[in-house]
Amino acid sequence: MKKNKKQCFGVIIGTRAYFNSELARDVRKQLLKTLEDEGYDYVILPEDATPTGSSSIETREDGLKCAELFRQHRDEIDGIIVSLPNFGFEIGIINAISVADLRVPILVQACDDQNDKVTLDERRDAFCGKISVCNNLYQYGIPFTDTTLHTYSIYDPLLAKDINKFAAVCRVVNGLKHARIGQIGTRPLGFNTCRASEKLLQASGITVVPADLSEIIFAAEKIQDDDLALKAHLERVDGYAKIPEAYRDKVMKQAKFGVAVEQWVEANQVDAVALQCWDSLELNYGCAPCITMSMLSDKNNPAACETDIAGAVSMLALTLASKEPAALADWNNNFAEDRNKCVCTHCGNFPKKFVGNDDLKLGPLGVLGRTLGKVKTFGAVYAKVSEGPFTYFRISTDDPKGCIKAYLGEGKMTNDPYGMDGCIVVTEVPELQKLMKYVCKNGFEHHVALCRGDLAEILQESIDTYLGWNLYVHE
Repeated sequence: MKKNKKQCFGVIIGTRAYFNSELARDVRKQLLKTLEDEGYDYVILPEDATPTGSSSIETREDGLKCAELFRQHRDEIDGIIVSLPNFGFEIGIINAISVADLRVPILVQACDDQNDKVTLDERRDAFCGKISVCNNLYQYGIPFTDTTLHTYSIYDPLLAKDINKFAAVCRVVNGLKHARIGQIGTRPLGFNTCRASEKLLQASGITVVPADLSEIIFAAEKIQDDDLALKAHLERVDGYAKIPEAYRDKVMKQAKFGVAVEQWVEANQVDAVALQCWDSLELNYGCAPCITMSMLSDKNNPAACETDIAGAVSMLALTLASKEPAALADWNNNFAEDRNKCVCTHCGNFPKKFVGNDDLKLGPLGVLGRTLGKVKTFGAVYAKVSEGPFTYFRISTDDPKGCIKAYLGEGKMTNDPYGMDGCIVVTEVPELQKLMKYVCKNGFEHHVALCRGDLAEILQESIDTYLGWNLYVHE
């Protein structure tokens, strides 16, 4: 993930010489203003670069000029926006895109005609021209994204909404195509469900970066009590969750592990991490890693437990789409006899921003604490998630079919009370029983990634149009 960087779009204004050039000039001005207002950078030809002016392109020669400019900014451009003030000449547009060969998402937008302005001096015909441009993209095998409406005014608020949605698609597609997923530790023996194929992930550009858990444990044990990074981390923990007095002396050991993990994540430039949390760390080092994972996810570095690599990818996709933290949870408990509700839980690794309130408390793991003891299992987060809309998403590497598959949907998180330790979120999903049948019949894992907000359209467009994974959208 490119952090702290403005997203940048290559901009193409299409035209034909016999249309009024003032129409293209007006569209250029307003489109660039909208991009600036929404916080984006752009790359576009100078207004006088082509015979038609307004940065607009028509001929193959115009397209080659645009392609050369885009190639010079290849490392900056996250997506391409094609705007049609009028019919546009597809030859210039398709040459610009195909010769530049950036292989980034493309948005095609076209402008409305007005019924009282259809003279030769005023008409646009962009309604028809957009079909021709899209036809060319299809012929060349170049995937693209459409706007909400076939055409609309360049001054319509829909423009900003479509650009922002497109920007999210670009983040998901580009982020996943170059993602590095850290794997700290091996998969726990009792979790066959967390198996994943590195080779199938690599085919989509996702690289797994492994480390033995012992490397992190040894790094943690070397950290001195007066280490400056440790002191800063301890302050963050203290402000992140309540620490019961009975466990305050256990924070130092857990914090050293947290610093070691964060330093490994930074050194290896991983975008998300899957961590062996059960139960080698508790036995061989003496703490639970949940607060470490929670705080990493809260900084938009998703952290999945039980070495669930595919789960970490699922979390990353949601974080890329929303720029907000995602959580990994079990589809865990029915909610009495309400068949559209499910209690999603984990021992205690939900990020604070996902929880949606400040009522986080640290303590020992519940299940493992009974067998290994509370002292060795301190580090879990206890929290009850606040209500709001959410999106759920899960990928899985299907080795028998040689593909990546996924499911996706939206629901709401409720304020229903539920008396269980750890991180708890009561979810309501329409036709939940139908979804569970799909999950079971198609061999998906018990883990699911969750994120606040309605993100299904963004992920569906990213996967169906650009990533090519097998996707089920639950409705």
